[in-house]
Amino acid sequence: MNIRRHISTATLAGVSVLGLLALSACSPSGGARTEDGKLRVTASFYPMEFLAQQIGGKHVEVTSLTKPGAEPHDLELSPQQTAQLGESGAVVYLKGLQPAVDEAVKQSGAKHVADAAALTSLEEHGTEVDGHHHTTGDNHSHSESEGGKDPHIWLDPVKYAEVAKGVNKTLAQADPDHKADYQKNTNALVKKLDGLNTEFKNGLKKRSSDTFLTTHAAFGYLAERYGLTEEAISGLDPEAEPSAKRIRDLHTLAREHHVSTVFFETIANPATARALAGDLHLKTDVLDPLEGINAKSRGKDYFSVQRANLAALQKALGSK
Repeated sequence: MNIRRHISTATLAGVSVLGLLALSACSPSGGARTEDGKLRVTASFYPMEFLAQQIGGKHVEVTSLTKPGAEPHDLELSPQQTAQLGESGAVVYLKGLQPAVDEAVKQSGAKHVADAAALTSLEEHGTEVDGHHHTTGDNHSHSESEGGKDPHIWLDPVKYAEVAKGVNKTLAQADPDHKADYQKNTNALVKKLDGLNTEFKNGLKKRSSDTFLTTHAAFGYLAERYGLTEEAISGLDPEAEPSAKRIRDLHTLAREHHVSTVFFETIANPATARALAGDLHLKTDVLDPLEGINAKSRGKDYFSVQRANLAALQKALGSK
């Protein structure tokens, strides 16, 4: 795992609860509601922000702790951001993805908190151990684990819908006057996610290969959902360096499974993916883990980027 993530947690551990309360009290924008009565919601990063916005609609003001284009795994919080959690009407985050946020939420005393990791089942996918990530042959990726679970649940539309239902309950508890609207918005979002799931199932049904190569083991849930095999250059840590053995294994896998494309993402450095693709005379393309939307994203929101991901997979896997 990236050491900087643990440094963030250690740094925050030194901030006292008393200090957080003092910061909250002097904040000019303090309070669980805005001046026009909207519920203040703090989200940890884009997928959580998107859920809060879609479900909360006109009744919420959502602020993300992670800026667009920033690597969410390495987030470090300012004292003001930490205080913001404590004064929010609701908090939506994903425990296990951003250690700094996990620690800050624990210290915040926030009453209404939706933890996406507790709203669906998590599994072990692609954890990097000594540069090694292997496939067990059961149509999705596994590796030796250090006990950590893969947090990238939002890339599976079915699991993301499960999380949406949990976020709905948290917002309704924080703002019961608008419970009916939150439920209506959730129903509409879940229907759209069901439709996206169908698009992926139908779009990937007829293909000439099941295997795709990517820099970052972010697509384990998506691969499992649609019967694909994800082979990652690195593990769950997008900045981990692969071992020489892992690179040799990928050369063999690419030949045996007729891999045509090495995927990289919009935020992480694509150098390793491009080097591997060059060695194997393969194409490169973007498969977006949707951890944030920026100018390079192939779409303006969750749905448009996911459809771009589907199109990229169809092309790489020879879908008909």
